[in-house]
Amino acid sequence: MTMARDTIQPDAGADSDEALLARYGAGDAQAARLLVARLAPRIAAYAGRLLGDDRAEAEDVAQEALLRLWRAAPGWREGEAKVTTWLYRVVTNLATDRLRARRRRRPGPALEDVPEPEDAAPGVVARLVQADRMAALELALQKLPDRQREAVVLRHLEGLSNPEIAEVMGVGVEAVESLTARGKRALALALQGQRGAIGYEGDAP
Repeated sequence: MTMARDTIQPDAGADSDEALLARYGAGDAQAARLLVARLAPRIAAYAGRLLGDDRAEAEDVAQEALLRLWRAAPGWREGEAKVTTWLYRVVTNLATDRLRARRRRRPGPALEDVPEPEDAAPGVVARLVQADRMAALELALQKLPDRQREAVVLRHLEGLSNPEIAEVMGVGVEAVESLTARGKRALALALQGQRGAIGYEGDAP
């Protein structure tokens, strides 16, 4: 199964992701095409944010995640898990493996060892999620420790709830809240020197 786009629209069909996957598991190839059109762009974009917007690598990760989904389809039971949550978890794990491989090839100081800023800047993510400011945000995201970046992206860019993020990341809700808060503080610090360039002047965001 490739990620080639066809004439099917991402929102085609009224079935849920879970119903489509169950249909595919029962032998309905059209259901798989509908799921690819609906989900592939979304998970590729998520993979790109985790991997530093490397589009080719993000496409590879998204395709591998979908291949794993197809293998899981025959035993899928509706009501046990959301397809999107399952895919985010697989993409997160695949991207983490690739980032670790990069660091083995290019050893350097661990991002987790960088001191965190003390003061929070509420609203920094929400105020930056606009097309003309995404480049600054994407660059700043890459400076975060992996787990903080995952939590911030899932919460503020993908729109998942804290319980959903906890399921994706395999941690408790309190850990998600902590990772998100720390990530937002670190983003505020990383973006401090770019306030004029991205159009924010005067008071802190």
